[in-house]
Amino acid sequence: MNNSQSASYNAGQAKGQAQEKTNQAADKAGDMLQSAKESMQEAGSQIKAKAQDATEAVKNATGINK
Repeated sequence: MNNSQSASYNAGQAKGQAQEKTNQAADKAGDMLQSAKESMQEAGSQIKAKAQDATEAVKNATGINK
């Protein structure tokens, strides 16, 4: 293998390693986004449940539910 071939091989190796690191970073970012989405959905569900409980409490306190 001459110097040109060796340099080309090394450049290909570096490119492959960079692509793999990019893919790993993208996967990690995707996982973090999915986790954030799930957390937000859970928080939304909790807020909705609390709002429904508060609405029922007001209805009960004012006699609307009777």
